[in-house]
Amino acid sequence: MDQLTSYIAQPTLTEWLIYGGLLFFFLVQLLFYLVIYRRPYRYEKHRAEILVADDQLPGISVIITSKNEAEELKKNLPYILEQDYPNYEVIVVNNGSTDETDTVLKAAQQVYPHLYHTYVPPGADTVNEKKLALTLGVKAANHDILLFTEAYCKPCSTRWIHEYGKEFTKGRELVLGYSRLSLSPDVPMRRFIRFDNLIHHLGFLSMAIDGKAYTAIGRNMAYKKALFFEQKGFSPILHIDGGEFDLFINRVAQGKNTGVVLSRASMTETNVVDRFSTWRSLKSVYVYTKQFYRGSTARLFGWETLSMYAFYLLFLAVGIVSLVTGNLIALITCCLLFLCLSAIQLIVINKNSQLLDGKRYHLNLLLFDLSRPISNGLLRIYANRRNKR
Repeated sequence: MDQLTSYIAQPTLTEWLIYGGLLFFFLVQLLFYLVIYRRPYRYEKHRAEILVADDQLPGISVIITSKNEAEELKKNLPYILEQDYPNYEVIVVNNGSTDETDTVLKAAQQVYPHLYHTYVPPGADTVNEKKLALTLGVKAANHDILLFTEAYCKPCSTRWIHEYGKEFTKGRELVLGYSRLSLSPDVPMRRFIRFDNLIHHLGFLSMAIDGKAYTAIGRNMAYKKALFFEQKGFSPILHIDGGEFDLFINRVAQGKNTGVVLSRASMTETNVVDRFSTWRSLKSVYVYTKQFYRGSTARLFGWETLSMYAFYLLFLAVGIVSLVTGNLIALITCCLLFLCLSAIQLIVINKNSQLLDGKRYHLNLLLFDLSRPISNGLLRIYANRRNKR
């Protein structure tokens, strides 16, 4: 007992502050994983399946923009056009393509009468051509619900639209989904890329479940047409390069009745990332527009990053101080905190990954967790330089 008392009484004020900081940031990290990152898994596991008659399902317009993606359209359009849904149309906007896109669309229209295609006129604004193409698609839509994906994506099932239709029968104005990345073994850093995609989705889907949607991925999301016109389309963000999906949702989602679909049938998938540079181009678009997000929700994840680095730095500091001072209790305690947090991270991430992505993480989770904010910072520098050209 005397020896135990000496260990507890030994630390200086500075050491106590370090120990207290370690415990504080441990608790912050714990809250992020047990509350925020765990939420999508819990939501889907406790979701009650509902049956909706076909005549009660709303009409849906699927909108896709395409620029020089003839091969992707040829490969993926059949998955979208052959959905098991009673009332939908598919609108493809040819965004100034110079390849065989027009030929592919005309051939598909002969087989699928619910396919409609239009085009962006030559000489359109090159800075906002994606926004213009989407605006044309929205205006051409015959239904009040707009479901968005990309030409390089395909639904994971024939019930993709059906899952969104059921969610909108609950009175939703906005519904967000998950988009998987299918990566071949020869793609560099493929495990990190898949992890980054998973964590990004877990963050914004968790906040959407909590009624605080702040961003989205254009590969799998839907909203009511009225939201588009209430916001005057993309007018508030025309001066920003990109942001057609994530920034738009950031502006309109506050106070809206937002739903989330996480079943495997509701997901989309893409294998467009065939090299690291492709992922860098796709990812940098969202990293660039993130700096224009409004609201405190987006900044919440900045605090998560800060608390993560603070915890690991203080863990090292406590370990070094404990070894130097011979405080075994502090050393054992900080090691237990580290092991406890690592175990919780592995459990939460792997449960979500099993539900959404199908991959498992092990010791590489720590490396990926530490590397992701650095990667985002480098991508933001890359995106800012690219957009200044």
